[in-house]
Amino acid sequence: MTADAANGPTVRTLYLLRHCAPVQASGGKRYLGQADPPLSPEGIQQAHRWRYWFRTIALSAVYCSDLQRARHTAAIVFADHPLSIHPLGALREVHLGEWEGLPFAEVRQRDPIAYAERGRDPAAHRPPGGESFQDLRERVVPTFTRIVAETRGDIALVGHAGVLRVLLCHLLGLPLAHLFRIGQDPGGLSVVLARADSYRVQSVNIPPPCLDSGHRLVQN
Repeated sequence: MTADAANGPTVRTLYLLRHCAPVQASGGKRYLGQADPPLSPEGIQQAHRWRYWFRTIALSAVYCSDLQRARHTAAIVFADHPLSIHPLGALREVHLGEWEGLPFAEVRQRDPIAYAERGRDPAAHRPPGGESFQDLRERVVPTFTRIVAETRGDIALVGHAGVLRVLLCHLLGLPLAHLFRIGQDPGGLSVVLARADSYRVQSVNIPPPCLDSGHRLVQN
């Protein structure tokens, strides 16, 4: 957190971290949504790499989705911070209804029309029994706005690819039609600067840092 030289509004740093890599079921790429797998060994390693990076960063609050892959990521990454972590159901990934847990190929075979519609209009399309990304925006953006308003100082939020893409579209003023143009890899970090009611997206999808054999950060 910094103050402007002319005593202007305080600039806060908001760290938006996608949960680290979860356990993947066999059978190809799947719709995960609000399914609740744990972190994989790779994901645990990614989280520990971020832990070393964040340990010297002062934070006033940490929020996360209440799904276990986000909670576990937050618990590892912020283990060195004397803060309670606040899990929120409103930060869950987009609900994919009947598609959750299914391989992409199976959905395409079962329901080719709906599969094609989602490709044409990802913002508005709802899988059967699920949410659209417009629905996701309606629950995530007000939650994010409230978190920022109710906190002071620099904060961290651990979420999901859909959640963070929707937030970044909102902060950048982009239509949701562009959300899949925003990279969000497991363990990717985006950094946002906040001043009063304005935001500047500083970085998007930074990968977990590299550590040497002594658990020291490797400077690139």
